[in-house]
Amino acid sequence: MRNIDLSPLYRSFIGFDHLASMLDAASQNEKQPSYPPYNIELLGEDKYRITMAVAGFEQSEIEIQVVENTLQVSGNKAGKEEERKFLHKGISERNFERKFQLGDHVKVLTADMKNGLLHIDLERVIPEAKKPRKIEIGSNLLEN
Repeated sequence: MRNIDLSPLYRSFIGFDHLASMLDAASQNEKQPSYPPYNIELLGEDKYRITMAVAGFEQSEIEIQVVENTLQVSGNKAGKEEERKFLHKGISERNFERKFQLGDHVKVLTADMKNGLLHIDLERVIPEAKKPRKIEIGSNLLEN
């Protein structure tokens, strides 16, 4: 992957330093391992679901947290089970950490685990102050 020099942008755009940090975080996300597999589904106009295949993990072994605009999902096996002998091992039960960059105003609603799948529901909730508003011609905005 190529590195992109964003320093010319810093000279022209003031107050957009969070954009640069988001780009840096996105470039780091590309280096994430592909385990565990996941889907990101659009459920509605502003509703999303992340589904992760976490076969072999108990609910107590999975931790979900949001730090700033980053959703972090990690799984840590509690301890070593008794030694088992496999003829074929296709189900990986290794520890993992997966990070997702969340857009502005995206909130985690719920998390549920069923049949080896972890479902995390998200929604974009735009505050009233950020929503578009119609301005009537001839109205005086300073009266309010």
